[in-house]
Amino acid sequence: MRLLLIEDNRDILANLADYLTLKGYEVDCAQDGLTGLHLAAVNHYELIVLDVMLPGMDGFTLCQRLRESERSDTPVIMLTARDALDDRLTGFRAGADDYLTKPFALSELAARIEAVLKRSRGGGRRLLKVADLSYDLDTLEVTRGGQLLHLGPIGLKLLAVLMQKSPAVVRREVLETALWGDEPPDSDSLRSHIHALRQQLDKPFPSPLLQTVHGVGFRLAALAGDG
Repeated sequence: MRLLLIEDNRDILANLADYLTLKGYEVDCAQDGLTGLHLAAVNHYELIVLDVMLPGMDGFTLCQRLRESERSDTPVIMLTARDALDDRLTGFRAGADDYLTKPFALSELAARIEAVLKRSRGGGRRLLKVADLSYDLDTLEVTRGGQLLHLGPIGLKLLAVLMQKSPAVVRREVLETALWGDEPPDSDSLRSHIHALRQQLDKPFPSPLLQTVHGVGFRLAALAGDG
């Protein structure tokens, strides 16, 4: 389960990341609003922990921008040193799901995260579907035509981005950022992982789903006429 932490205080960010990693979450971090908004736009997160006072873009603005984007349903817990009622109301009006005032116990944040996630799921499964391909984001189980596929961590990340954007074309640089952040390896790495994913998704089946758009990127969609 993947979380995004956006907090400009390096020590607080490190403490939060270490604690939540120990609790079993996969954690990405940003120390300014613009970086946080970029990560939220190109990756899928189950929840975002967002500080209010940030360089580049404050948390209220970031949350509002998030709610206006295709990531509008991602739960947000806002953190602030300000406990005035007006500040909390501003946070909720911007679209926050919960609001935690500093200082706070790490155990309280973990409990808030669990509660917000439980509410946001509504007890249902989070399932991505493209044609006969299904990806259960809670169990990480991928099936096509009822057949279980065995993907590694990078394959699962690639698949999540492609399925979330389907049937749109996803640019190479967007996929590279989703996998490796701002430090992608050599240019052949993405090609190798796409090839491995295609071997799993398409080779055993009569109709391909993973399509190359030369010079642009890749998309996941049924071919015209395949239903």
